[in-house]
Formats: sequence, C-alpha cells, structure tokens
Amino acid sequence: MLVLAFPRFGIAWLAAVAIAPLVVAAAREKRGRFRFLLGYVAGIAYWFGVCYWIQFALQTYGGLGVTKSWAAFSLFCLVKALHMGAFAWLAGFPVGKVYAIPAVAAIWVAIERTHAPLGFAWLALGNAGINMSVPMRLAPYTGVYGISFVFAMLATALAVVLLRRNRRELLWLVSLGCLYLLPPLPVPRSGNEHAIMVQPNLSEDREWSGQAVEETVNQLCYLSLHASLSVKGPPPKLLIWPEEPAPMYYYDDPAFREQASQLARLTHAWFLFGTVAYAPHHEPMNSAVLLSPKGDFAGRYDKMNLVPFGEFVPAWFGFVNKITKEAGDFRPGAKLTLLDVGDHSIGTFICYEAAFPHFVRRFTATGAELLVNISNDGYFGRTAARQQHLLLARMRAAENRRWYLRCTNDGLTAVIDPAGRVVQSLPPYKSAALVAQFSYLQGTTTYTRYGDWFVIFCVIGGAVAIIAGSFPVYYKPKQNA
Repeated sequence: MLVLAFPRFGIAWLAAVAIAPLVVAAAREKRGRFRFLLGYVAGIAYWFGVCYWIQFALQTYGGLGVTKSWAAFSLFCLVKALHMGAFAWLAGFPVGKVYAIPAVAAIWVAIERTHAPLGFAWLALGNAGINMSVPMRLAPYTGVYGISFVFAMLATALAVVLLRRNRRELLWLVSLGCLYLLPPLPVPRSGNEHAIMVQPNLSEDREWSGQAVEETVNQLCYLSLHASLSVKGPPPKLLIWPEEPAPMYYYDDPAFREQASQLARLTHAWFLFGTVAYAPHHEPMNSAVLLSPKGDFAGRYDKMNLVPFGEFVPAWFGFVNKITKEAGDFRPGAKLTLLDVGDHSIGTFICYEAAFPHFVRRFTATGAELLVNISNDGYFGRTAARQQHLLLARMRAAENRRWYLRCTNDGLTAVIDPAGRVVQSLPPYKSAALVAQFSYLQGTTTYTRYGDWFVIFCVIGGAVAIIAGSFPVYYKPKQNA
C-alpha cells in the first residue's frame, strides 16, 4: 500500500492506512527480533517497489549490465529496509498502551528523519498528501513530517480497531480536528514577475563531439531568445537553463563562456545555468552559475548534497560505476550560497537536493525570496521517478511559502506556487521554453525559522513511549471469595 500511495500509481489516500498491517503485526509479535524481521521484509518490498527506477539507471547509464545492476539495487533495498525494520521493532513497545496512536506516529516520524543523514532520502510518507488541502495546512509549521505524523496516527488507529482494543484509545484522533483551526492554503494568484525556463530535451546517450555541443548551445540560445521576444511588455529579467548532460563548461570553454555572456546581454536578463566548476585541487563540482544582464559573472552555487551512484559511489558499493561521465567523483560544495538578482535573492539548489526539507529551508531562512531548482531527470528514463521528484519539489514550496521554479532537461519543468500547486508546466520529452510567472516573496514560515522542531518532539516523545512501554506490567491476582 505504501508503494501504491506514490507515483506511478498515486492512490494517495492509501497513505492514511498503509502502515496499519505492519502495526498490527508488531502488536501481535512479542519477540523483538521477529518484529524487526517483519518490518525489514516490508521495507525491502517498499524500496523495491517505489525506487525500481534505480535499477534502470544503473543498467542503462551506470554501465553495470542486467545482473550487476539488479545486484546493486537489491543491496540498496536490503540496506534501506533497515529503517522500517527498526520502526517495527520499536513500535512494538508502546503499541499495546493507551497512548499507542501518538506514540507509534512519533516513532514513525523519528525513523523517517534518519534517511537523510544515513545516505539516501526520497519520499516521506507525508508527500502523498500534497493534494490534500487540510493536512497540507501543517506544511509551513512542521514540514512534511507533520503530515507523515497525521497519516501514521490514522493508520495506527485503524490497527487499534483491527486489534479490537478499547474504543477510548481512538480519542486521540480528536486532536486532528485542530487542523481546521490552522490557516487555509493561500488562494491561487498569478505572479507579477516573468522568467524563461528552457527545457532542451537532450539525450543522455548522445556522443558529444565539438559540433554536437555547438548545435546544442545554438538550440538553447534560440529557444531563449525566441521566448524572450515573444513576451508582450517588458522582457523577463531571469533566464534559466537546467542541469544537463551536454559538456558545456563555463570555466574550461572560452567559446561557451562568450556565448553565455552574449546571451545574457541580448536578453537583458540574469542568466542562471548548470555547469561543472572545480575545487582548489581540480575536483569537479556540480554547480549553478549566474551571469548579470551585462554578461558578467555574478555568483555561483556548488551542489552540497551529491547523488549516491550518480555523482559519487559509496565506499561499500565500490563495484558500481558512476552514471555521470565526469572523471573522478564530484566534490560537494562547502557552503550554502544565495544568488543576488538585482534587488532580490534567490535560493538555487540542484536536482536531488529537493529531497531534503531541512536543507532547502535554509535558503529561505537566509533570505531567499524565490526557490529555483535546476535538474536533469533524464537518467530516470520514462519511469515514475519524474513524478516522484516533482512531488518533493511541491512540498518544499509549501513548507517555505515560496514560489518555486523547477527547470529540467527533459521534464518535468514546472512553476509551483507557495501552496505547492503546479500552475504552469511543460510536457516531458519536448524541447521548449516556458515563460514562467512568479513573485518574489518575503516573510518566513514556522518551519523555515525553526526547522525540524516537530521531529525533535517526536524523537523525545517516541523515546519516552518506548521506555514506558518496555516496563513489565504486573497484575495482582484476584482473591477467591
């Protein structure tokens, strides 16, 4: 049911009941190691079903072939399943108590937050609620984790019913009525600024000769200029190219550097694009470069959260080739950098970094008035990973109440409003340019200011519930009359 709750199936309401069978199993199994095993098997099934596209990427672009790609992906699932195994083991302690509903939900959230620091984060349970207006009211206060908590509460309540426990334990659900006391989502509004986002639809398999690179740059310039001239009124002040597979190196290629500067001057726009920069010892970095309307260098952001297997290979997966064609592992950026666009600041992050709510909020917390994500989702092929990635982007916009411009190589390029709604988009696998409407916004949400405060409460509450639930309970035998 967890797999079905997310794209490619997208049966979102299942998120509210999906973990109920696992909670029931944890309640019935008193032996901790077997509870862990139940959760571990469920975790393998989940990661196998929702991230099946990793095997495709490793086979097609990682050069592993069928057997090795399946072996690497299977090992990935075996490692990631440890999280759900830990959840089932720990949930077994408080699940038999009167406080089971909030306690199990807190444990779920605490475990969910461990994905990012332990190597790979993707779809938190709360992401399935992106189109649910009432649960989404929590996003600017608790981030996605508050919505995960709501779904885990509902699933645990169903488990309580299935276990035929005392109905009074369901009174915890009354607290969910507080969701209606929170401010509703912002009403849809059109933006008062324009940007051009170019989607070139470049093939990941193309052989990049000098002529091929020149043709690609000319194509991108044509799409940019055509879109700029098609706008009635003042031309857009921001031009965005995506992260892309073509070897267009701003620092290594003087011809491309001159073309980029000339394009900024011709469009009279701030020009943001992906390229490869270098650390002091010449290690490659995945970067976003900003040029001023005069064509001058105006700033750079170096990607800080690299993609496992795509931009580096974890030490214990040494037999896996990298998907990228760059020589050597990428080096992560050293600091979070805002890019100034005239009187405004934008937070630009790259591809997979959209999966980290605690990271994206830092851009807004330090002054970003607009969020921009450049990405190359071509490595996903025609899998559901594109829709999953867009789901993450929409949640980041809602958490921070910011317009979010998502510019990709071959889709899904989209404009997302501060409520997480997609208001403009380009069809995938099409070469085109989108004239995006957005607004620069100020002010910060609770989540932007305080980050994962709700997760901290869940960790504390879950720990207390586990400790309290682990104490044996002794009953005084009744005396015969």
